[in-house]
Amino acid sequence: MKFFRLTCLLAVIFALDAPLKAQNQPQTPEQQEKQMMEFIDKEVKRLTELLDLEYWQEFYVDSTLTHDYHAMTEEMMKLQVAKVENSDLYINVQDKWMEQIDATYKRIFNEAQWKKYWKTGAERAKKARDKRKK
Repeated sequence: MKFFRLTCLLAVIFALDAPLKAQNQPQTPEQQEKQMMEFIDKEVKRLTELLDLEYWQEFYVDSTLTHDYHAMTEEMMKLQVAKVENSDLYINVQDKWMEQIDATYKRIFNEAQWKKYWKTGAERAKKARDKRKK
C-alpha cells in the first residue's frame, strides 16, 4: 500500500507538472484529465478484485476517488499557482485527502473488507501520515 500511496502522489505530481511527451510538448489539461481517470479506473478495478466489492460499493469508490482526486489536484494547483515551493505543504494536502478517502472507505466497506483493505497497506500509510503530522 506504501507503493499505492507513492503512486498516487506521483500521479498527482505528474499531472500538475505537465510532463513532457516524446515530442517535448507539455500535456494538455485534457490529457492530464484522461491520465487521472485511467488511474482512478485502475484503482477501482484493483479494489473491486481485492475486496470483492458489490456494484454499489464500486460506484461509491469510483465517485469518492473521482471527487477527492480532483479536489486534491485543484488544491495543489492553487499552491502551484501561488508558487509555493515548500514540498511539505503539498504532502499535507495529499495527506488530508488520503485521510478523507480512508474515512469514506470505512463507511462504504463492510467490516471484513475494511480489515483486508487496512491490512494491505492502508494501516502503514495511516501511520506514515500520522508520523508526518507530528
